[in-house]
Amino acid sequence: MGDEYFYEGYQVTKETFEFLKEEKRLFINGENLVTSERASIEVEDPFTGKVIDKIIEANTDDIQFAMNAAKDGMKRWNALTPRDREQIMHKVAALIRENLQTLAEIECIDSGKAISGCRDVDINGAANTWEYFAGWATKIEGSVRKTSMPGDYFTYVEKVPVGVVAAIVPWNWPFAMATWKLAAPLAAGCSVVLKPSEMTSLSMLYFGKICKQAGVPNGVINVVTGYGKTVGETLISHPDVAKVSFTGSTPVGSNVGSIASSNISHVTLELGGKSPMIAFGDADINKLASDTLNSVFFNAGQVCSAGSRLYVEREIYRDVIEAIKTVMDTIKLGAPLDESTTMGPVISSKQKQRIIGYIEDGLSSGAKLEKGAQESSNSSLFVRPTLFSETNNQMSIVREEIFGPVLVVQAFETEEEAISLANDNEYGLAASIWTKDMSRALRVSRQVEAGSIWVNVHDPGDPSMPFGGFKQSGIGKDLGSEQLNHYLESKSVWLTI
Repeated sequence: MGDEYFYEGYQVTKETFEFLKEEKRLFINGENLVTSERASIEVEDPFTGKVIDKIIEANTDDIQFAMNAAKDGMKRWNALTPRDREQIMHKVAALIRENLQTLAEIECIDSGKAISGCRDVDINGAANTWEYFAGWATKIEGSVRKTSMPGDYFTYVEKVPVGVVAAIVPWNWPFAMATWKLAAPLAAGCSVVLKPSEMTSLSMLYFGKICKQAGVPNGVINVVTGYGKTVGETLISHPDVAKVSFTGSTPVGSNVGSIASSNISHVTLELGGKSPMIAFGDADINKLASDTLNSVFFNAGQVCSAGSRLYVEREIYRDVIEAIKTVMDTIKLGAPLDESTTMGPVISSKQKQRIIGYIEDGLSSGAKLEKGAQESSNSSLFVRPTLFSETNNQMSIVREEIFGPVLVVQAFETEEEAISLANDNEYGLAASIWTKDMSRALRVSRQVEAGSIWVNVHDPGDPSMPFGGFKQSGIGKDLGSEQLNHYLESKSVWLTI
């Protein structure tokens, strides 16, 4: 019993237990830094509501120190051979896997995620991403060009890292999104100053230990904590930032884009979504219903690509609703560290009130409540999975991103109507099409305005596949070779022979 460690009655690793007791510091230039004069931000456990920790509110001096460290770190990083960089990135991936349980525990305590999904999807997926981009470190290629300019020249185009990257990540996927913002730029030869959400910074502060153990040179990865309006805006407006990579809401992303543009910085914005699922009459109803567990009800619905609006061909409309209600009965709300829990609390009281407000608006606008909308008595921050039918595209619960476990269902008559309904939204992040007719699937996928289209599944992911939206869902891509290109500049070189 003396070697067992517990948090709120649940057994955790020794590393988790000890990390929660440590004083939290900024991670800059390979060191954990703290100054007593810095302001602090309280860290709350969404499940218990207790203040469990404090993080530092970085100031302008900290940002400047981090930027200086990143500039020097980038020189150290590029002094290594591509193979050396690849091996270090593989070491990072290996250490993530070694610390899988600890990282998942820290993430769940900090964010309220259910540990089973967090460990398998968030943390293990992050290791996959590091491994994928590690391979790219040795495959950055330029090209020789034949020019028509009079004279005798040898001309080529070299691919070079864009520079220091400022990365801002959201609270709903703290570790996974941070990985998306780190692995690709490192493969390209960049260094990064990353700001996690002030609500979910703990896993990235623990990640500093992994960086040091993996042999990441000082300054290549830096983590500064604090609020977006202060630390975030100071970071992205710094004149030495060459590239800004942001994931978050569309309104905040618009402001980030404006700041980056005024600074002539490259920018990638992965923003909000209201992703449609289109189910035709020949769809596998049971598979469709079960996949709602992986889309709109995963992570308490706090997923930008969640299939939160479902359009169903009239002939199977009621059958689909009943199948989803049956699946919803299998969802277990509970403690994030309980292995049997499938849905934890939402992140904060503010987020809960936002979700409840949308549910109340749906009821008042005439949508039919099929199931849910009742709060759990186990925690003040639980919201039960909720299903609405008899909706239309004019309702706010259909048009706007709720960011909670709320699914709206609407019937359609024809393929043309389904496409029109799916595209009738300002967002264009993702969509899924449910049919056994592959000709129809291809035909519809070409017409739906979304950055990712899935057929007979919703929200699978792989590091090789680019992710990012159309319309108000953002600019640029994360993942895949497409993301790598965002961190490279083309340099034209002319040699007179």
